[in-house]
Amino acid sequence: MILNDKQITVAYRCPDCGMWVTGIVGMFSLTADMLRLKCPCGKSEATMVHTAEKKIRLTVPCFLCPQAHHYTVSSAMFFERDIFALPCAYSGIDICFIGAEDKVSSATDASDKELLEILGENNYSDFSKTREAADSPFLSDPQILDIVNFVIRDLDESGQIKCKCDEDEGYYFVDVTDEGIVVKCENCGAKALIPVSSTITANAFLNCDHLELE
Repeated sequence: MILNDKQITVAYRCPDCGMWVTGIVGMFSLTADMLRLKCPCGKSEATMVHTAEKKIRLTVPCFLCPQAHHYTVSSAMFFERDIFALPCAYSGIDICFIGAEDKVSSATDASDKELLEILGENNYSDFSKTREAADSPFLSDPQILDIVNFVIRDLDESGQIKCKCDEDEGYYFVDVTDEGIVVKCENCGAKALIPVSSTITANAFLNCDHLELE
């Protein structure tokens, strides 16, 4: 019996050169080891890891933020959806698209138009140079978001994040607001607010062993 290797397309925008980096990911290749999707310019890469819990952990460079963002999705979502997007945790703007090749191509074209509107009369090189000067209070101490992301990934992998979705169907990401960090499921919309004003309160979140999204 011959098994077909399910393949999907992954695309992210390189923070340095601004070009879309696109690659084909197969189910068999992803289950073997970490996959790296590198930009030809050599300045960025996205990584994908298949966990023992049959989930996909992604690290994606962000063209809006100085640091990459981390995501964890189910294998079913990763390989079966026609198209889905991973948003920047700060702005909500999509920075990565995953799915069927034609759908991803259409999504990147639409994203290019959105970026042109953001840039206005500026060019991407000007935008790239100034992104590190973002004025988010959390960017002034990136350790805060790192701590929260670590805990969220750990809770997700151990099945301790609950939302309105069926088992293993939740897709969780973080968003930064004036009140704190919001953990939200993109599928059902359930969310929880984590008030975090300093590394002290962020470290207190390390003791969290369960997160309920409502």
